[in-house]
Amino acid sequence: MTADDEGNTPLLREPPLPEYGATHGALPPTRQSFKRNLGTAEAFGIIISIVIGSGIFTSPGAIDTNVPSPGVALVVWLVGGILAWTGAATLAELGTAIPGEGGVQPYLQYIYGDVFGFLAAWTWVIAIVPASLAIASIVFVESIYSAIGVTDQSDQMSHKLLSMLVLLLIGMANSVSTQFTTRLNKFFVMTKFVAILAIVLAGLGVVVSHLAGWNQVTEPGSSDWLRRSWFGSRNTVGPDGREIEWSNLNGWEMLGHCSAALYGALWAYSGWDKAIYISAELSAPARQLPLTINTAIPVVILSFIAVNVAYYILLPWRVVSTTDSVAVTLFNHLLGPVFGLAAAVLICLVVAGSLLGCSFVASRMVVAAANSNWLPGFLGRIGSVSGQSPSTADAPVNAILFNTACTMIFIFFGNFRALVTFNGLAEYTFFFLTMIGAIILRAREPELLRPYKPFIFAPILFAVVSGFVVTRGAIFAPLQAVVLVAVWGIGLGFYGVRRQFGKRWATGIEPVN
Repeated sequence: MTADDEGNTPLLREPPLPEYGATHGALPPTRQSFKRNLGTAEAFGIIISIVIGSGIFTSPGAIDTNVPSPGVALVVWLVGGILAWTGAATLAELGTAIPGEGGVQPYLQYIYGDVFGFLAAWTWVIAIVPASLAIASIVFVESIYSAIGVTDQSDQMSHKLLSMLVLLLIGMANSVSTQFTTRLNKFFVMTKFVAILAIVLAGLGVVVSHLAGWNQVTEPGSSDWLRRSWFGSRNTVGPDGREIEWSNLNGWEMLGHCSAALYGALWAYSGWDKAIYISAELSAPARQLPLTINTAIPVVILSFIAVNVAYYILLPWRVVSTTDSVAVTLFNHLLGPVFGLAAAVLICLVVAGSLLGCSFVASRMVVAAANSNWLPGFLGRIGSVSGQSPSTADAPVNAILFNTACTMIFIFFGNFRALVTFNGLAEYTFFFLTMIGAIILRAREPELLRPYKPFIFAPILFAVVSGFVVTRGAIFAPLQAVVLVAVWGIGLGFYGVRRQFGKRWATGIEPVN
């Protein structure tokens, strides 16, 4: 790369031969990328499909266990949503200012250099994305087993094989074409709102029946929402039967429980960052990306709070904290096992939608890493495995196959709780670096064109929270932290080898001595 007459280094370049890594997030123009054929509606649907997944149906119990009252639990859901919104707004700022594909990778590369960009891409492709897909696949299978009363055999090989089968089916659906995936995604978005609407309407029905004098409560606790204070302290019981007496906790212990509750809420909101993965496929990203985020995230926040209010209306409060399948438990409690099974089927459709969306954006991450010459080039091909790209076959099949294989490894060796902790620790490490980078960039390049620029408190607030999440995760989950460091070590070794031999691998030409 050469400098201009004034000694400045140009932002973009067109190398005669592919170099190792892109420069400042810009992809080499000779690389094949995606068509800009997605609109705001499609991007909105993808975000809704990913974020409204298993979290809203599984996290409420864990959050309720770790807070002193239902009112505080609702505050935690609100705070988690606002934090997700600040993070998404900051990514929208970076996504409209810095060109590139692959999530936070081009931003970290632009701000910190190639090594950080590579590590972000490597960690997402090898660890974060497979862990996320493994979690969703496991939840899909566990929802079915929970509906028939089997809740203690999640580590059985049959469960893992079924999870792999679900993953394969989702991968096949994503391999047809982008248009097919977006159409299928619309169906799954509809099922999500149907599930949410069913729960909220059931809660409203109970309230209306009480106001009309129709409600004759016979079971103790079924009217907790009416008879007890929503912010009054009460003891909670976890799935293991351990009771937490909040009146006896000191400040440090209470902080630990509340941070665990916030961690659960942030996991439920996970996926808020996924809009930037498809920014390269938006027809007008500078306008559509902020619009998508500022529309989808508030809808998700309102939906999550409404559903949790309905949980506390429909269930005895002692039940909420003792289950990891709140929605299935709810319908079992109200209407019997048949409706519980129907609820499980509906939740499986919701989780399938999240799997479809996650798999969709995950393949884009692999393509972006391959386009940056950080992974073998064949993983960046768009179209069939052979590399042909007819207009109706624009799915990154090779990337989908690669993601599927990596995810199966995580399913085989992992379990739900360990994967959730590992995924959160890995993601929020790079979210923290990204937020700090956005603040640095405001000071370093104030003249950088930013079509969308939120208040500076957005990246500052999220940097503080993400730093806390990472620190807490490293302290309380040292094994997952060690695994993450090992992934980085292997990645740096791969980076060094590929940097040394990258030009030979990219061109197939042996160096001349």
